[in-house]
Amino acid sequence: MVLRDNPSGLKRFFRGFVYAWSGIRYGFRNECNFRFHTIAAVIVCFCGGYFGITKVEWLFVLTAIGGMLALELINTAIEKAVDLVSIEENPLAKAAKDTAAGAVLVYAIYSVLIGLIIFLPKFMQRFM
Repeated sequence: MVLRDNPSGLKRFFRGFVYAWSGIRYGFRNECNFRFHTIAAVIVCFCGGYFGITKVEWLFVLTAIGGMLALELINTAIEKAVDLVSIEENPLAKAAKDTAAGAVLVYAIYSVLIGLIIFLPKFMQRFM
């Protein structure tokens, strides 16, 4: 991002979306985990349609998907910011990166549990 004059109003508002979309594209192009979670999200959405999950179940699924993708982007931002500050190994930098990755792992486990609770009974009923 290049420093520019500080625009106001609608121009500034829409420029924020351009920057946000650029961040999402960066995550998809450069972060394997973000691509993995995006592909998993698409598969889960197809499964939701196939099994006809309820509106409440969709709320849980979409919250898990949105949270997972957002956390992956936050994790990437933290990693890049830490790398920008220091390229040398530092215990605090390691702690920041590991903690951010840990947050992603916790949410990934939560998301898998949500998926199992919603889809496993439907899968068993349909195919067993």
